[in-house]
Amino acid sequence: MTSAFTLPPSTETSASGLMHLKRFWRKMMFRRSGQFDEEQWENEWQLDKTLLSVLGLGLEQTLTYVFQYAPTFEEFEQWIVNTAGVPTSEQVNKFNNMFDEMPDILKPVPSVLSAEELTFWAENGYLILKNAVPKDDCQSTVDVICDFLNVKLDDPDTWYGDHTSRRGIMVQLFQHPLLQKNRQTKRIRMAYEQLWQRTDIWVTTDRVGFNPPETEKWKFPGPDLHWDCSLELPIPFNLQGLLYLADTAPNQGAFTLVPGFHHRISAWLNSLPEGTNPRREDLHALGSLPIAAQAGDFIIWHQALPHGSRPNTSSKPRFVQYINYQPSDLSQKKNWL
Repeated sequence: MTSAFTLPPSTETSASGLMHLKRFWRKMMFRRSGQFDEEQWENEWQLDKTLLSVLGLGLEQTLTYVFQYAPTFEEFEQWIVNTAGVPTSEQVNKFNNMFDEMPDILKPVPSVLSAEELTFWAENGYLILKNAVPKDDCQSTVDVICDFLNVKLDDPDTWYGDHTSRRGIMVQLFQHPLLQKNRQTKRIRMAYEQLWQRTDIWVTTDRVGFNPPETEKWKFPGPDLHWDCSLELPIPFNLQGLLYLADTAPNQGAFTLVPGFHHRISAWLNSLPEGTNPRREDLHALGSLPIAAQAGDFIIWHQALPHGSRPNTSSKPRFVQYINYQPSDLSQKKNWL
């Protein structure tokens, strides 16, 4: 427990002038040594993730570094610069302003989505933004992923090699100018702002995905349909998203979800026999749909929809980049069900 320790205030700044960083580092060090309990860890969880958004760091890569190396604060600051560069003064000021007693004046919420798109969203809980990112940028991003994984698109034998950054179909690649350019795509951000109905949202630094075709020796490892949130009712509003970096057919390990399930999830959960684990039910029986789309198309979905990938039975790999925007005051359920 931290009762015998003192955390720096969030307003204490780092060498780059960023607030909350030293407090976050100290919490991780307490957590690493078992001196910080789960409830305390979760109290500022969304603020901590917003801090990482400002720094351009992935959550998993940051926790892995700190828990493995136990750096001093100065070493942690240097690792940040070496890994993701120095955050812009604009981002630093925007983040620091959250600790000011005077709130920012927010920009008007954009209207980038058409009436038809909003109607589809309301009914189905997901949306495809066509041609959100230029196809040339998508192909260049595919090239970056292939270089990182030592994969050659014209040589299937290279698609299944071991790599320390592969986690099933997920790839722990977070930092690259093209990845950041894709994250900052204006139309993607504006769509998130319109769906959130607020402009004070932050882009996360997430990873990419590589799902090659199944073979006799390599089988799809998942994730199959799942939720990334607690199933304690009511399910709060939250969004998730991914960018198709290459044309993707339904049988190409396409992203899959259950359309409209945000309208049915409460009734479905309440209908299950007592003691049933909803995560172990046949979620495809709820009406799963593989989403075929083109390179540059971006999919946004409501977190209440069961979603995941699927086995790739085509002859081509699937390439995606995960991109999300969230507010710093996003509430999370404390009970994981």
